[in-house]
Order: sequence, then C-alpha cells, then structure tokens
Amino acid sequence: MGYLYIVMGKSATGKDHIYKALIEQSRIPLKTVVPYTTRPMRAGETDGMEYHFVSAEQMEALSAQGRIIEKRCYETVAGPWWYFTADDGQIDTARGSSILIATPVAYEQIRAFYGDKVVPVYVEVNDAERLRRAIKREEKQENPRYKEVCRRFLADEEDFSEEILAAAGIDKRYVNVDFDACVAGILADIEANEGNYVELS
Repeated sequence: MGYLYIVMGKSATGKDHIYKALIEQSRIPLKTVVPYTTRPMRAGETDGMEYHFVSAEQMEALSAQGRIIEKRCYETVAGPWWYFTADDGQIDTARGSSILIATPVAYEQIRAFYGDKVVPVYVEVNDAERLRRAIKREEKQENPRYKEVCRRFLADEEDFSEEILAAAGIDKRYVNVDFDACVAGILADIEANEGNYVELS
C-alpha cells in the first residue's frame, strides 16, 4: 500500500525543485504523476516531464470519457490556461506511493477521489524572495511575460489564502529558505509516514 503526496506552494517557492529532489532520492521510491495543462511549454520544459501539454480539444475528449479527476482554469494575459489531473493509470496506491504538484483546491478534489491516502506537502517562501525568484526565472524566457508574473503573484494570494489552506486541512508548512534542509525535513516526514523511517545522516 502507498500514499499520494501532493507538493503545493505559490509560484517561485521552489516546489518544482523540491519535487525533483524528492523523486531523485533513493530512500523512498516515489512514482511521478505528471499532470496535464493547456498552457504553452516554457523554455527548458519537456512534454511528459513537468506536464503533459495538450490542446483544449484533447482536454475535452478526456472529460467526455470521464477521466478528469480535477481541473482548474487560470485567466492569463495569454488567454485561459487549464491545469488538470487525469485518471490515466498513473496513480495506484495499491502498488506504492506517488507524488505530484498541485494546488490546494486540486488537493481537495484529489483527496475526495482517493481518500486519506492523499498527503499534503506545502512549501513556503516569503513574498519578497518569491517575487525576486519569479522575475529572475522569467528573464530566462525567450519572450519574458512580466505582466503574467505580476498576475500570477497576485492570484496566488487568493489561491493559497489562509482560509483556503485551513478549509483543505493543510497546516504543516515547509519553509524553503535552506533548500537542502527543507528537502530533508519533507523526506523525514514522508519516511515516517511510510513507516520506514531512516535516520538522516
């Protein structure tokens, strides 16, 4: 038996890097779950790695088949971008633990689908540092969209509000100031949850 760990955090909190560190560690095998999105690929991304990049028509086809567990839409300066999780065989707690990145709202819907086998991993960074990271990341894009950085920053205040976190039952926080220490803390909790705790060196 296994669990489904859901990594969450506002944009530029480092949740993607933490996610990668957790799947690359060797203590606890965690199967990756790749979500879906209709947004364009960013520089450095690969289809099937960070996301399955699909068209709106492909998303609707999956929905018609009853294979979408949760989905949400973000109105961006480039138009609506959908993100969703599909019932496509990636998640199977009977065969071990998995991990994916999502939002608190998605976490609630996924938990409603899979039950108490779903465990939140919420990552935090103070707003000033988060904004610096977001701008630095956008500077690396071929066509930087600074308006989108601002929109996302403000939208996160609503999407990850204390009220939403409390309603979802997300109370444990992992502060990503020291990356290695943050990952070690998350991993220790995962190991303890799995009943296979190993003392960290």
